[in-house]
Amino acid sequence: MLSDVMEDYLKSIYALQKEDGGPVSTSAIADYLDVTPPTVTSMVEKLEDRGLVEREKYKGVELTAEGETVALEVLRHHRLLESYLTEHLDYSWSEVHEEADTLEHHISEEFEQRVADALGDPEVDPHGDPIPSADLAPLETDDATPLSDHDAGDRLVVARVSDRDEEELRYLADAGIAPGTELDVLDVAPFGMVTVRVGDDDEREQSLPENVARSIRVRPADERDEIDTDDAGNESGGDAQGLKP
Repeated sequence: MLSDVMEDYLKSIYALQKEDGGPVSTSAIADYLDVTPPTVTSMVEKLEDRGLVEREKYKGVELTAEGETVALEVLRHHRLLESYLTEHLDYSWSEVHEEADTLEHHISEEFEQRVADALGDPEVDPHGDPIPSADLAPLETDDATPLSDHDAGDRLVVARVSDRDEEELRYLADAGIAPGTELDVLDVAPFGMVTVRVGDDDEREQSLPENVARSIRVRPADERDEIDTDDAGNESGGDAQGLKP
């Protein structure tokens, strides 16, 4: 049986692999989990002994097929729990990450299925992140790009936002920015500040620091049909529950 910490490492390596598209360095894992590189090295050795990761010197760490399955199961638990907490227990989307981090390791498969059924088997969580299916099939490659990569004049729709920073999520809630929100990029300052028009309100402009803009993943607005908040069950960053600060 794997420990909670081992599952956290596998989930983190999976997230970093999806973001960077290749082997993950020890330093990247350490930064992501806020631990020291020697701590990461020790844990990676344990995971390698169990056949859950592969290491290649000077290149980094990758999940094996078995390690990816474990990571997907933990992610499914986490994102279903985030959805349930916002939909049924009146949590805001800024509060659910830590709660789900604690609970994700300790729910049964029956409980997982009941949560999924209660939610209508959603495809995404409140932050727009895809929820792995019950058969734990690999997630499709994400084509959404950081808002910070775009230029003035681009018309975009928010695909997802990071769930890791509670203060940042409250900031976005106040700004009215959530999955499904359309944004017009008005200006990109030389030092990285991105100014956007939020929705169709000409009076609603928001200037976002570069680190915040980088955590918002977007697609061209002409792909908006792929992000249908009515059909997606709980792609609810933009609803009253999900967006309350």
